[in-house]
Amino acid sequence: MRIPARYSPILFGALLSAIMVAIVSAFVLAINHGIHAGFAAQWARSCLTTWPVAFLSVTLIAPWVRRVVARMTV
Repeated sequence: MRIPARYSPILFGALLSAIMVAIVSAFVLAINHGIHAGFAAQWARSCLTTWPVAFLSVTLIAPWVRRVVARMTV
């Protein structure tokens, strides 16, 4: 499946936020509750509820972060 390049910022935000949410929520859940019988279901619920927030954050904040990094680097 090929997606037009004009959608690359949205695709970038979607993929980055999904990967980050999956990793961080699994880590936090394992630390706070341990790995138990319902871990996968609880992890999936956590990912589904937090991903929209992460997606909007990454998509809206990424351009600002790129500008800040461009000013800080040579």
